[in-house]
Amino acid sequence: MNASSPSRPRTAAAAVQDDPRWAAVLARDPAADGRFVYAVKTTGVWCHPGSPSRLPRPENVVFFDTPEAAEAAGYRPNRRAAADRAALVRHHADLVARACRQLENTEEEASLAQLAEGAGMSPYHFHRVFKAVTGVTPKAYAQAQRARRMREGLEGDATITDAIFDAGFGSNSRFYETSNQRLGMRPKDWRAGGANTDIRFAIGQCSLGAILVARSERGVCAILLGEDPEALVRDLQDQFPRAHLIGGDAGFEEWVARVVGFVEAPGIGLDLPLDVRGTAFQERVWQALRQIPPGSTASYAEIAQRIGMPRAVRAVAQACGANHLAVAIPCHRVVRSDGALSGYRWGVDRKRELLRREGAA
Repeated sequence: MNASSPSRPRTAAAAVQDDPRWAAVLARDPAADGRFVYAVKTTGVWCHPGSPSRLPRPENVVFFDTPEAAEAAGYRPNRRAAADRAALVRHHADLVARACRQLENTEEEASLAQLAEGAGMSPYHFHRVFKAVTGVTPKAYAQAQRARRMREGLEGDATITDAIFDAGFGSNSRFYETSNQRLGMRPKDWRAGGANTDIRFAIGQCSLGAILVARSERGVCAILLGEDPEALVRDLQDQFPRAHLIGGDAGFEEWVARVVGFVEAPGIGLDLPLDVRGTAFQERVWQALRQIPPGSTASYAEIAQRIGMPRAVRAVAQACGANHLAVAIPCHRVVRSDGALSGYRWGVDRKRELLRREGAA
């Protein structure tokens, strides 16, 4: 009996040619776009199946389920894919900006299904796109809008009950369930400038100068840097004009030490609860800032794009300037489009030093 000859190993080209995805590439089938991408080893780029690019040799092709997987493997998008992605980003930003305006200008909260229908997406897809652009969910954004209207009502002449209903809360109880989270205090205390609210604070020293750390019942509500400790206290008083400011005890000194350690080495992170208080727009900006990783920077224009308001560059800069939580909300990582450091509430030299410590200078 003749011995059978050993089978020859399949070549890389043969493996690709036997893959049904290769047939879609050869046909430049646009219906396959979104199902997979292919990368070319010799050029280092990935393409959609329907790309009109010159067809590669099969032995140089690698298939990936998603563009993200291809880029994780070190491939970059080809020109058309990059242009398509930029156009998709702009389209998503426009749709989210339209949804944001709807939430800002209507008292009754639109449902996720209604917002998704207006954007021409499924609720699941719209939820993902909205959060990717703004950093928050549609529900969180709607809640922030109601809180903004509530704050504006309390600053006017309306009664607390009228302000609650005018803001879009269906009942007093529905508002009071979240009043501490949205205002940080009771409505009458907010109207009174923070009266009856205890704010504990302490002043220490770090390599960047004097540092003031304050916290409410909800968490750290201020991290202020400067040269003059008295000026820092005045800044805190302006933020909470009628709150009870209480000097921190020995237990609070541990909070201060952890914040100082974070300032000295921002990469370690700050594992403390934060009491973030601002307008809906400011909170969107601050949330986007917290998504900038240490060692990286973003421009004011990029932040405006991320929150779905590409024309609000100046407003983004103003929101950065209104930040009372130095380093914890990293406005020092925002620079001008040309890479210049621009301004910083606590001084450009401190901004430069913080970026140097993070390796982003």
